[in-house]
Order: sequence, then structure tokens, then C-alpha cells
Amino acid sequence: MDTLLLGDGRLTLADAARLASAAPPTLGLLPQARERVASSQAVVARAIAEGRTCYGINTGFGRLATTAIGEADLAALQVNLVRSHAAGVGALLSRSVCRLAFALRIANLSRGASGVRVELVEQALAVFNAGVVPALPGQGSVGASGDLAPLAHMALVLIGEGQAWVGDELVDGAEALRRAGVQPLCLGPKEGLALLNGTQVSTALLTDAALLTRRLAQVADVACATTLEAYRGTATAYDERIHALRGHPGQLAVAARLRQLLHGSEILGSHSDCDKVQDNYCLRCAPQVHGASRDALGYVEAVLQREMNAVTDNPLVFENGDVLSGGNFHAQPVAIAADLLKTAVAELANISERRIELLLNPDQSGLPAFLVRSAGLCSGLMMAHVTAAALVSENKVLAHPASVDSIPTSAGKEDHVSMATHGARQAREMAGNVANVLAIELMAGFHGLALHDDELRAGSGVEAARTALATVLAPLDDDRILAPDIEAVALLVTSGALIEAVEGVVPSPGT
Repeated sequence: MDTLLLGDGRLTLADAARLASAAPPTLGLLPQARERVASSQAVVARAIAEGRTCYGINTGFGRLATTAIGEADLAALQVNLVRSHAAGVGALLSRSVCRLAFALRIANLSRGASGVRVELVEQALAVFNAGVVPALPGQGSVGASGDLAPLAHMALVLIGEGQAWVGDELVDGAEALRRAGVQPLCLGPKEGLALLNGTQVSTALLTDAALLTRRLAQVADVACATTLEAYRGTATAYDERIHALRGHPGQLAVAARLRQLLHGSEILGSHSDCDKVQDNYCLRCAPQVHGASRDALGYVEAVLQREMNAVTDNPLVFENGDVLSGGNFHAQPVAIAADLLKTAVAELANISERRIELLLNPDQSGLPAFLVRSAGLCSGLMMAHVTAAALVSENKVLAHPASVDSIPTSAGKEDHVSMATHGARQAREMAGNVANVLAIELMAGFHGLALHDDELRAGSGVEAARTALATVLAPLDDDRILAPDIEAVALLVTSGALIEAVEGVVPSPGT
């Protein structure tokens, strides 16, 4: 059985992808992590016994931190916290994001600095392993003190309230626990706070967006190479010597990938003596543009790798008995990474849309207008380009940085917040838009290649993509409804099927 043991802070993005999937690994707890969790809970118990005042353990929360809570009310304090903070609104986040956020929250508690009981971690593990996924609303978090509202909805399920998916069915929390064979949790001191004070929803959202963006970055190179071949452009701009003189790793990688995709092309050699000395920027500068997005994505992935292994609740409990209030719940690192990812993914579509225009415009491509032979009678891909333009402009609005905004909450006590969940949600929406733009470019390249009568072979990577596209696209001999074509190609893009087909012929470096 595939088991992932938590507690050592070594989760990877590959682990995150598995945890978000419909068939996640079973989660377990490392023995040393179990010991740390028990030790941290003992510190909390000792602090209570000694009458020490500790935030969130025997005080109110936020602006109410100066309100002392008697020992008889400590359990009620935690339940009240969870219920009162479950104030999220809006559409539910996807099951994959909710599943990943749940797993990351358990991983946070497994580090042994949250002061919770081993029994709480074990119950959460049992619920996750039973296939129960807490349903989390997408709106209500400002990204500090953590993702309080959505994580409160997660915590509700552990006490038999709220809502959760069991398989494809959305049920109430009590029924979800019953089906999992788990009893509702009676929260102990600090445990409600430990469950809902952290950045796991923002992190899961941004991880989902980053994983898709990594795939889109690969597809963008394939789309560019396909357009180049259909346009009868030159590959001179991808010469390794040009990119070595600049040295940006993403640029070097994209240029190398384009050379791979175009390797063996009969088309390139067929017009080597034509009068096209330099192609438009959308082709000539693809390594620089795609590469910059890849480098930005690398930064985002590094932030996510750290954050998914971080302990982000408050206060934190240390082995020497200290219980320290801090600000690890503040999601500013995630927020800034989300805004960077938004820019990076938007640029993949911005330049792709220009390549679509290049192919559809007969004055530039030399091909029939809108890539249909009977242009005039037929409109071809005219409106598909308009759709791409609409998505690109929509992304420009969504790309406005969320992290530069802040609004005071909790009676001014929480006076600077990150808006990380906003940015991460927008990044995922933008990535979906980009997938559709790239799908339209691939359609244009596919139909553009078919309009040449010379029957020359494209590069090996382009031919592999062409074969994959032919499984869902028919020749464009007459007008037809294009929405199903776009949807089918977008599914090839987002599912990874297109990249798998290409890498079966032209493996990318390192695979």
C-alpha cells in the first residue's frame, strides 16, 4: 500500500500532486513525530496546571486576547472558536484543493509544535484515509491570521459538524464520520485554534495553480514549435549560442526544448533560403518570454515547498516549555508568490494569442484567412481567436496584485493581512484561461500545417503533437461549432496527455 509518513517536514510538490489526486496515498505518522506531538501537548497541560496565561489556550482570541478564560471553560472556548469562525461564503473549492489542504493541515500538526494531542492527529489521519474530504467555501479568508474561515469549516468535520464529501456525495459532518467509523472529536485546550490558524488553504490553492502552470509552460513550447512550422518560420533564434550569452536558466531550457521539438524537421530545411530573416517577436522571443515565466514558476515552487512543510499556527509550543506568540500564520510569502505566478502564467497566454493572430492573418502568414480554404463563405477560426483575446484581456484584470491590498480586522488588532487566498484563487482561474488559449493556438497550428500542400514532415515533437491532436480534431473543411474542439484540446493540455505523447517521442531533459 502507498503510504506517506508525516512529521519530518519533507513533503515535495510531487507528494502534493499525489495528495490532491482522486487516489491519494494513505497517510501515517512517523514514530518520532508522535513523540514530539505528545511532548508539545504535555507543555500545554503543564502551562494550564501552573496557571500561566497563554494566548488562545486560556484567553480569548484576536482583540479579545486580554480576556482570561477559566479552566472549566477551556473546552467550550475551542468549540466556540471553531463554530464562530466557520463564516466562509461562496462556491466550494474543488475536492482536490480541499483534500490537499486537509493533508497539509495534518502535516502541520504532525510537526509537534502545535500543542495538540496525538489523538487529534490520529483522528484526522483516520478521516483522511477513509476518503472523507471536508468541504471548504472559497471566500472568507484574508490570509492572516491564516485561512481562518475555510480552516474552521475543515475543523467542523472533525467534531461531527459542517459538510464533507464521501466519494462523490456531499454529506453533513456527522454522517461523514459515521461512514468513516470515527467518533466526533472532543476538542482539548488549544486544539480548535491549532486546527484553524494557518496557511494551508492558500498553499493548497496556489499549489494547484502552480502544478497546472508547470504543465502549461511545457505545452506553450509545443504550441510555439507547432506555430513556427505552420508559419514556415526560422529556428535561428533558438540557437544555443544566442541564449548562452544571456544565461537565464529558463530561457536556456526553453530554447533547448524548442530545438528538440523541431529536430528532424523537413519543413525548416525547405525554406532555409527564403526572405524571412527575422520572425515576429512572438516566435523569435519565445525562449525569453516562456523562459522568464519558467524562472518565476521556479521561485513559486520553492516558496510552496517550504510552506507546505512549515508550522504556521499560533502560539507555537517548544520542548523547553515555552509557548510563544508569533506571526507564522501570515501568508505574505504565499501571497507574493501567487501574484508572481499570475504574471508568469498570463504571459504564456499573451504571447500565444499573438501567435494565433500571426497564423490567422493572411497578410502575415500567407495562409488562407482564418485557416479555412473557403474563407468568406466560412469564418474558420475567426471567433476562436476572439475567444483567446477575451481570455487574455480577462487575465489582465485578474493579474492585478492581491498582495498589495490590506484591510484591518479584529477591531484593529489584525491590522495587516496578505490576501493570499484571493491571489491563489485568481492564479488558478487564470491558469484555466491560459489552458484554453494554448488549446486555440494548437488548433491553429494543427489546421495551419494541414493547409500546406507539400506534405513535408514537421519536427519530431511537432509531429507527435499533431498525431495527438488528430485524435480530437477533424480537418477544418467547413465551418462547425468550435466550442467542443476547444474543450477537447484543452483537456489534452490540462490532463497531461499532450505532453505525454510528445515526451514519448522527444523526452524532455531530465526525464
